[in-house]
Amino acid sequence: MSDSNESSAAQFGRNETGSNGPIIPKSANEALRPEKVPQPPKRSRKARSQLVIFLNFVMSIVVFLALAAAGAVYYAMHEYEKPGPLEANKNFIVRSGAGISEIANGLERNDIITDARVFRFVSEAYLDNDTLKAGEYEIKAHASMQEIMQLLKSGKSILYSVSMPEGLTVKQMFRKLADDPVLVGDLPSDLPPEGSLKPDTYKFTRGTQRSEIVQQMSAAQKALVEQIWDKRDPDLPISTIEEFVTLASIVEKETGRADERPRVASVFINRLEKGMRLQSDPTIIYGIFGGEGKPADRVILKADLDKDTPYNTYIIKGLPPTPIANPGRAALEAVANPSRTPELYFVADGTGGHVFAETLDEHNANVRRWRKLEAEKAAEAAKAAAETTPTIEAQ
Repeated sequence: MSDSNESSAAQFGRNETGSNGPIIPKSANEALRPEKVPQPPKRSRKARSQLVIFLNFVMSIVVFLALAAAGAVYYAMHEYEKPGPLEANKNFIVRSGAGISEIANGLERNDIITDARVFRFVSEAYLDNDTLKAGEYEIKAHASMQEIMQLLKSGKSILYSVSMPEGLTVKQMFRKLADDPVLVGDLPSDLPPEGSLKPDTYKFTRGTQRSEIVQQMSAAQKALVEQIWDKRDPDLPISTIEEFVTLASIVEKETGRADERPRVASVFINRLEKGMRLQSDPTIIYGIFGGEGKPADRVILKADLDKDTPYNTYIIKGLPPTPIANPGRAALEAVANPSRTPELYFVADGTGGHVFAETLDEHNANVRRWRKLEAEKAAEAAKAAAETTPTIEAQ
């Protein structure tokens, strides 16, 4: 019996050995009840307060930085949009390849803006992937940084122009380009052919290459000549486009009146068809002076009519070897589709125009009338000069 009781006690309290005493048996409910999990050690009040202080510090920094950033943005936008310090309109040049930092510093250096850093940072945000364009710009008085940025972004820089009147030679056109102070670079070393440059007004920005203007003039004249040549009268006694430009250059130099050009062209066409010499004074001048042109104080002498040059149409038959100037659209159109008249002669009428004649007798009468008018003008000019010359009274 005792062995049996000891065995039962062991079954119910095998692991319940007291640390300082005998085994205390557990009931079945107690054995099945879950044991309590030990609670984690409590954080001290001191440690908890240090964490709160740190988090408060971090939040304060974040709030401070946010307020500072908002203030900086407000200040920058206010400076960027307010009227600038410029008191009067001023030109500003953006060189090719200049970055926004260089442009901003240049604007500040010229007293156009007050803060280069504000201009740079805010403009970069506005521009995104766009750029500020090179060129010369007119900055309006009190323009804001935003207005300046929009102007430089648009590329609407100041345009200059050079005008090439009809009838100039290539050398005379080159001289005008060389004297222009806004253009840069050298002119081509080889002169283009006479008659190959289009008379017109050409616009450009500061810093444009002179050679670029020459290329524009050449391309424009080529296109114009070909366009008009394609629409010419098929019965013209002219076989090549080079002869076409040559005759147009003579018509250009003979008259500056648009209404006369088709009639002047008709006279030369009639002479070519009859095998007559053209007898054009401008060709004599070109033969003597070339592309430099006749000096203003030099008159055509009777002896000049006999000078043997390839351009003297009083001596040679037909057209000279090259044009004598650069003809414009009106002269080219006049030669391509001239008036149909029987006239073979014309002479100045003393008023800026010409009188035309079919016969030599009519022409000679017109010449005599013109010479009389010229003599009367010379006499009147001499009389006027004498009347305005002060006299010295005898003492």
